Amino acid sequence: MVHRAANFIYTHQFIQEQVKDLFYFTDEVRVRLADIKKDKDGILTMSQIGTTYQLLSRYFKGQMPMSILGCLNKILVFSFSKERDRLWKGERSLRSFRRDIPMPIAPTDLRQIKQEDGGRFYTCQIFGHTFRLYFGKKGGDKRAIWEAALRGEYKLCTSSIQVEEHKFFLLATFEVSKEDHALHPEVVAEATLSMEIPIRVKIGRHSYSIGTKEDFLYRRLAIQKALHRCQQSATYNRSKNGLTRKLQNLEHYRGAEKRYVNYKLHVYSRRLINLCLKHRVATLLLTGQQGKEAAAKEEEFLLRNWSYYSLKDKIAYKANKAGIALVVE
Repeated sequence: MVHRAANFIYTHQFIQEQVKDLFYFTDEVRVRLADIKKDKDGILTMSQIGTTYQLLSRYFKGQMPMSILGCLNKILVFSFSKERDRLWKGERSLRSFRRDIPMPIAPTDLRQIKQEDGGRFYTCQIFGHTFRLYFGKKGGDKRAIWEAALRGEYKLCTSSIQVEEHKFFLLATFEVSKEDHALHPEVVAEATLSMEIPIRVKIGRHSYSIGTKEDFLYRRLAIQKALHRCQQSATYNRSKNGLTRKLQNLEHYRGAEKRYVNYKLHVYSRRLINLCLKHRVATLLLTGQQGKEAAAKEEEFLLRNWSYYSLKDKIAYKANKAGIALVVE
């Protein structure tokens, strides 16, 4: 089912190509892919999302659950509509998807959720199959958020299932309401992102530095070098049990850099938002960010080792949740 999901990404473009082949356009002809009831130039008997859903149903009904088709249809149509203007201007290209993309599932597909074995794991039914849900050794905030959603504190949204090396991962998505903080509209924080100091922030007379170069960059480079040494020495490792034995040392570093960077960026962005809340900041201004992103694209070392976009996205998510307006210059 996951492999079939990747074949739906060109559905909207397929319809456009088919419609264009049916007409000889002149200057007087006006045709739009829109509902004829809402647009006088429309040629569809229903909305675009309804049309693409019918097309998917015609070709794939019976081969996979229709709820998956519905979720895929929504995701693809909404993403295409959001990026359509930039596509026409040539500012970006069509999205491409790998064959192993996660399989979307609707919240109603998770049924009969029960707690088993004294709370060690949960069981649920998805398309008639029973799964056990584990949250790792400690569980962390994942278990807390999941149990809060079962109590009705959070809303479970369209999620997905990732298949990886014979394992199934439930990528649950929740709708979290904004926090209510007493912020002062006149208070503005100015923050800069750099490789030397991950975040510098100035709030009135107060200045703060979050993270250091040694804390982030040096540790990241150390992981890269350690992985490179293991790759070089793998040729000379003892192969008692075949390839698994020879690559045993590499398993320790598999994804280590990604996990470390992701953790650090979460810590940095969390500290920044906590400082803003401490000073009742209503507006957070990221200064010089666009120029630094342009420079990072031209320098390979910066592009490889400094996660401008990821840090900015994490700051934007936490700021939105806290009710702080984010402005990027």
